[in-house]
Amino acid sequence: MTKTQAKKEIEKLRKEINYHNYRYYVLNDPVISDYEYDLLLKRLSDLEKEFPDLITPDSPTQRVGGEPIKEFKPVSHSPLMLSLDNTYSYDELREFDKRIRKSIEQVNYLVEQKIDGVAVSLKYVDGKFVQGATRGDGATGDDITQNLKTIKSIPLVILDTTELSTFEVRGEVFLTKKQFEQLNKERERQGEPLFANPRNATAGSLKLLDPRLVAERKLDIFVHTIPRPPSAKFKSDLQTLLVLQKVGFKVIPHSERYQSIEQVIEYCEEWKEKRFNLPYEVDGMVIKIDDFASREKLGETTKSPRWAVAYKYPPMQVTTKVTNIIFSVGRTGVVTPVAELEPVFLSGSTISRSTLHNFDEIKRKDIRIGDRVLIEKAGEVIPQVVKVVIDKNIKRNKPVEIPTRCPVCQSKLVREADEVAIRCINASCPAQIKGRLMHFASRQAMDIRGLGDVIIETLVDKKLVKDFADLYHLKYEDLINLERMGDKSVNNLLTAIAESKQRPYSRVLFALGIRHVGIHTARLLISAFPSIDKLQQAKFEEIANIMGIGPTVAESIINFFSDKENIRLIERLKKVGLKFSEDISTKAKKPLANKTFVLTGALKNYTREQASEIIINLGGNVSSSVSKNTDYVLVGENPGSKYDKAKALGVKIITEQEFIKMISGK
Repeated sequence: MTKTQAKKEIEKLRKEINYHNYRYYVLNDPVISDYEYDLLLKRLSDLEKEFPDLITPDSPTQRVGGEPIKEFKPVSHSPLMLSLDNTYSYDELREFDKRIRKSIEQVNYLVEQKIDGVAVSLKYVDGKFVQGATRGDGATGDDITQNLKTIKSIPLVILDTTELSTFEVRGEVFLTKKQFEQLNKERERQGEPLFANPRNATAGSLKLLDPRLVAERKLDIFVHTIPRPPSAKFKSDLQTLLVLQKVGFKVIPHSERYQSIEQVIEYCEEWKEKRFNLPYEVDGMVIKIDDFASREKLGETTKSPRWAVAYKYPPMQVTTKVTNIIFSVGRTGVVTPVAELEPVFLSGSTISRSTLHNFDEIKRKDIRIGDRVLIEKAGEVIPQVVKVVIDKNIKRNKPVEIPTRCPVCQSKLVREADEVAIRCINASCPAQIKGRLMHFASRQAMDIRGLGDVIIETLVDKKLVKDFADLYHLKYEDLINLERMGDKSVNNLLTAIAESKQRPYSRVLFALGIRHVGIHTARLLISAFPSIDKLQQAKFEEIANIMGIGPTVAESIINFFSDKENIRLIERLKKVGLKFSEDISTKAKKPLANKTFVLTGALKNYTREQASEIIINLGGNVSSSVSKNTDYVLVGENPGSKYDKAKALGVKIITEQEFIKMISGK
């Protein structure tokens, strides 16, 4: 294929993919299957790899950036991104209407749902998305273009530039309720603090420095405002929104136009309860003058436009009684206090439990069993205790004691320095074993193919596996009668488990799931302690003083080996044949001995993990960042900023072909 032919096909594919993105993410009405869509995207990706100079920033393949963002650059807003005045009273809405009618004879109100998200600005030049920014202080925000490109409901190229070409549009980025719940479940599994509500989760997501992580959050957006009419033909907000929708944007649904403030109030009241059935969070209604000329006449204050106001629904709160406080153990060992409540109806559902987050929170709010408490739904999603309602006539129970033993396995709980959470560090704790097994079997750890989430759930639920070592005692007859397990899949799984015994000590150490010990840290530890016995006997200072380790990792390792169940588990794993030592004396004889590599770009013959494994096995080291101590930067297709830094520092840059020659000894 010639470059001219490729360019023609690439342009056709981009146009087709952008159209299908619009059908799927904006209209929610796809006209092709996911499989057909994936084939289109793959064909485009393949062509761009073959002709990399034809890649453009607005291509659908560029929605997820390849390199982390170093820092967010400031963006000036003109006109200013003002916030709206809030009101919680219908009488105040009537006062707003009176003020408007003193200046405007004919009033038309546009009423929109107030999406509980994060305000952003999107700029387009010649129909192409060129810059996105946060509101910031209204005058200056942060450039988050790369992160916004990951939101598939933001068109990178608008469908039709006849009416709109170079313009700015503003909107609200948000997380759906479903996506928010999934995100918090995953954070709980990873032992990370939970987000209080979808808005906080959205704000945190947009400030992540790696667009690839932002893409995983699956953010969405509604646009609602063009700060400047693009031309004289645009007379009203509603007219503008209809054009925006036509060219590919997702506008806020269920918007209505009214002439009377009483109609507006009636519509606000209509959505007071209905909003709970929406897939996203709505915390109020925005009431704004629809006519652009009237807006110009009314003007604005230093903080807010005079032509709009936000009516916010009052947070729904009820009181109930704390009947008990129990301790829940998450999949990473974090112990979370949970209040059991007398059932009470709140915001569309019956509440009988509320997380108390952590023990510092219990102490701060002084929550005790038997207390009457005020609860509300944070972001209308997660029920939380706002405060204790003190009744001086009722004697209170004693404060809650922080547990010292795991409520599930009775192992000693630990609280690491500078952490709020307390944890169970027993690798065989029943509450954690499913999550730990998933990590143990993962690709970078023991790489047990066929041991996925569903099989792990079944093995644990059937009590066939209680810890890592039990995997190596599984027999054919244990597995053959399990659901979805035929003769071939059983034999394949048993073979994969047996083959995992050959994994090097570094991967076994990583697979144990010691907190803060990733694969890179495991390799650093092995260079100082080449056997698990030596690591177990090491003192805190010996571990902490290893370059690249530090006190946090050291404390975690000391805590891990202080648990008797973990020692028993390691002894069982030794007996089944896992490798718990490495002969580092041979490292100096290997061809890449003590050479440090940094990888950037996509390799043709290896994944990053495979290339890293080869380097480590041949005596080298792999680093995530380029410095003057780096020996080689291995460059694949579409390299990022590491390539530029290597050139600036004069670090030797090698291609994949040069790397292959290097490792083959040619």
